[in-house]
Amino acid sequence: MTVHIKRIYDEKSPDDGKRILVDRLWPRGISKVSAELDLWPKALSPSTDLRRWYHQDEAMASRWNEFKQRYLQEIQPHQAELEQLRAWEKEEPLTLLTAAKHMDKNHAHILKALILNTSLEI
Repeated sequence: MTVHIKRIYDEKSPDDGKRILVDRLWPRGISKVSAELDLWPKALSPSTDLRRWYHQDEAMASRWNEFKQRYLQEIQPHQAELEQLRAWEKEEPLTLLTAAKHMDKNHAHILKALILNTSLEI
């Protein structure tokens, strides 16, 4: 199947399949009803400390490689949650939702690669 990455503020699509919020904090301006989530696995989101560290540098690109490594270490103990997403992905599309402003380099891309058991291309 497919794993999409979208901002939670984007319009819902019939192609979304299971909708999963991958942020630790609830996004501003979104109600729980309007989000129409299937899952909110906070354990698979970056810790508050890691998120703050990554966003300290406005360019963030200089911290991307270290962020990836630290994020992978953080979610290592949460394989059951990751396996649930892998099982769902075999049955229908998944959409990983985030409030991240920078959609090119964020934790959702790392999580997508883990779900699909592929290497990260960014």
